[in-house]
Amino acid sequence: MKFRDNLNCGLNPSPSKKVVKRKFKNYTGLIYILPWIIGFVVFQLYPFIATLFYSFTNYSLGRVPKFIGLKNYIDMFTNDPYFFQAVKVTTIYVMMVVPLKLIFALFIAIILNVKIKFVNFFRTIYYIPSILAGSVTISILWRALFVNDGLVNNLLSFFHIGQIQWLGSSLMALFTISMLGVWQFGSSMVLFLAGLKQIPKELYEAGKVDGASKIRMFRIITIPLLTPIIFFNLIMQMINAFQEFTSAFVVTNGGPMRGTYLFGMKLYEEAFKNFKMGYASSLSWMLFLAIMVFTLLIFKSSSSWVHYEDGGEF
Repeated sequence: MKFRDNLNCGLNPSPSKKVVKRKFKNYTGLIYILPWIIGFVVFQLYPFIATLFYSFTNYSLGRVPKFIGLKNYIDMFTNDPYFFQAVKVTTIYVMMVVPLKLIFALFIAIILNVKIKFVNFFRTIYYIPSILAGSVTISILWRALFVNDGLVNNLLSFFHIGQIQWLGSSLMALFTISMLGVWQFGSSMVLFLAGLKQIPKELYEAGKVDGASKIRMFRIITIPLLTPIIFFNLIMQMINAFQEFTSAFVVTNGGPMRGTYLFGMKLYEEAFKNFKMGYASSLSWMLFLAIMVFTLLIFKSSSSWVHYEDGGEF
């Protein structure tokens, strides 16, 4: 009997070992996500808090930050001659890019929502611009296409259309870089395509029985059922548009006459040309607040135009 008890004690782990093993299992998930937590704290949370502190200081590279209170924010509205220009240009850019991108993405998604040969290949081709268009290389190529002797004007001359100053005037230059933003419609298109596939076909069949035209079915069936995806795409694309920098910097360098002087360029110049890190931090927080306000307004309005299948509201 004693021999059997000793044998069982040797095979079964002690209670203390079970507790240690259970605790290890509890921390296993934390160990797996630890790299993400470190990256979030070091590269996102700390810079987020640090910029808030620096926005109240007269901080330049290589110097000790000096607390100056709200002076950066006051100077922003009273002594900065280009602040309101950057706000104006960025607002116009957002108002042009976001609606056009969503409309174009939905249009392409509808076209690709068919069962044809090689449809997956076409979907991939249409998604590629979203991967490449934010790069400096594509921005350089875009500039080469729209210069006075570029490919676009050469094609127009083939059809006996006069040369257009795509980058020569403020309005046309802003329109040109806006089209580069619209060209990055792939991510929105994929979401719209997924939403279209979730719409029950029975609804369209019932509409046909009732004699509804395709336009009417699109208006009363497709659009209402896609409003949650429209809502998500609207917020995400608005945030991306407010933070745009590459196209304005590479294609036009903010010109002509600061007609494409986006807020991202304003931030870049203050931080890395003038080395006013404190002032640039205050600008970044103003951009953050602007994005927050617009996002809250969209959320507030969503109850009147976003519809869910279960009848609930966000």
